[in-house]
Amino acid sequence: MKFVIAYIKSMRLYYAFITGIAGWIGVSYYEFLESSIYKTIEESPSIMKKVVILILLFLSWGINQIVNDYMGLKEDRINAPNRPMVTGELNSKKAILISFILICITSTITIFYLEPLALIPLILGICLNILYEYAKGYGVYGNIVFGLMISMCTVFGFLATGPMESPYFTCSRLSVLSLVIVLNAIMTFYTYFKDYKGDKKTNKNTLVVQMGIKNAKILAITFAIVPFSLFIVLYSLKMINTTLHYEFIILGIITLFLQLWTGTLFFRNPVGKKTYYSLSVNFRACTCGQAALIALFNVNLSIMLFLISYIFIEFLFSLYSNPKS
Repeated sequence: MKFVIAYIKSMRLYYAFITGIAGWIGVSYYEFLESSIYKTIEESPSIMKKVVILILLFLSWGINQIVNDYMGLKEDRINAPNRPMVTGELNSKKAILISFILICITSTITIFYLEPLALIPLILGICLNILYEYAKGYGVYGNIVFGLMISMCTVFGFLATGPMESPYFTCSRLSVLSLVIVLNAIMTFYTYFKDYKGDKKTNKNTLVVQMGIKNAKILAITFAIVPFSLFIVLYSLKMINTTLHYEFIILGIITLFLQLWTGTLFFRNPVGKKTYYSLSVNFRACTCGQAALIALFNVNLSIMLFLISYIFIEFLFSLYSNPKS
């Protein structure tokens, strides 16, 4: 039981909304295609199938987080000395074995119950997660790899929901995917502030270490408007082929406020105790941004997920009151 509790604690489930909502963009888009007049071979997914996909998406972060903790033990001994794997509360080898078994189970479910094609983004996501631990030591490459990794959840949700005809990726689909990449690349940039001290000591050359705190906190403000600006550009160029409902516009404005709030918090407190607690706003800004994108395909679902994400991320994050864990 102690092992199970330590494993669940290490999963840091407030992150689960990031992978879960990112994947649900793909599910929502598939259902949008299935209900459109241009329907081809799409099939309406059953409730059970969607529940299974949702569970896999929400647990995917936690399972892979164990791998991250194992590979990042050197920095965590400085940045987060109270984490279960650092203190020895969680046996690292057993934890890796459990994660491997869970990944195998997920792969089996994907092949035999969902859609075998969805195994491709699943495997790519795992590989990108491993690559990320090395890439984040090379400045912006770490942010790009992280964004690509989370975007695999969107692709997985899309491909796992039902059969599809080629082309799998159109200009509009890639544009939405690029917004998921950017939202998460920026989200992970803000997380580097709390790890600045340990990353610098262990020569982990993240973007914050590379630029220095003074320049990085200015970049924090600049990055806050990038997702909104990118959407405006893509929509103006007609690369996102959908109608903007007023609900989407409202959710987009709230998301922009959350992103500006995040940038301001890290600009004002780039180091210190408040830096850690600013992460709650950061995670909500990213996840709510993803939930807002669902309004392009399903307005009611988008509003519901937006509110649920905002409330429960804060609740789950509050359970991790120790910045060193």
